[in-house]
Amino acid sequence: MDCGHLNIDKYPNNQPVADFYCSNCHEDYELKSKQNTLGAKIVDGAYSTMIERLTSSNNPNFFLLNYDLINLEVINFLVIPKHFFVPEIIEKRNPLAPTARRAGWVGCNIILKNIPQTGKIFFVRNKQVEAKEKVLANWKKTLFLREEKEILAKGWLLDVMRCVDKLGKKEFRLNDMYTFENELSRLHPENRHIKDKIRQQLQFLRDKNYLDFVSRGHYRLT
Repeated sequence: MDCGHLNIDKYPNNQPVADFYCSNCHEDYELKSKQNTLGAKIVDGAYSTMIERLTSSNNPNFFLLNYDLINLEVINFLVIPKHFFVPEIIEKRNPLAPTARRAGWVGCNIILKNIPQTGKIFFVRNKQVEAKEKVLANWKKTLFLREEKEILAKGWLLDVMRCVDKLGKKEFRLNDMYTFENELSRLHPENRHIKDKIRQQLQFLRDKNYLDFVSRGHYRLT
């Protein structure tokens, strides 16, 4: 994927970390599939394992496949790069009942709405195949997130990116972002200087060419 290689290989069954890998760039991928619609959540495995993987070197990227079994069609097929995985997108499920075979086991869900739009890179969208050049450009656009190893700092970046998504426009102003001050304060109660942090994150995203600086307090998505 990262290298544009067209073929990926399948790991043996019951591989603990991933389902597929690219022998060219050595990226790993885990596949999750769902009929009809993707919905708001994707069911994953053990919560504790997922949280451990977020900071590990073998955390895979996620393929999400949405299909129509009756017509044997792929509706959507996308990848969520591993650098978008932070604890905030993982929901802890209730433990299995004492009567269950794995009593007390705790699973997790991946909350799709907590992932910025740039973290959902489509190969197929609404049954239409995306151009290879567009897929690769979208993948490379956010690779700078891999440079940020500290989970809290990455979480801040992703939250600001989500807020930009919510604005729903190509160009926006700093005052538009300040409308998310209360929301970001709830997400990061340890920070008493939310507006300063917003400006800092926008500056960082500008430096990484995720945003363009149009004029003072005026930004544009690249």
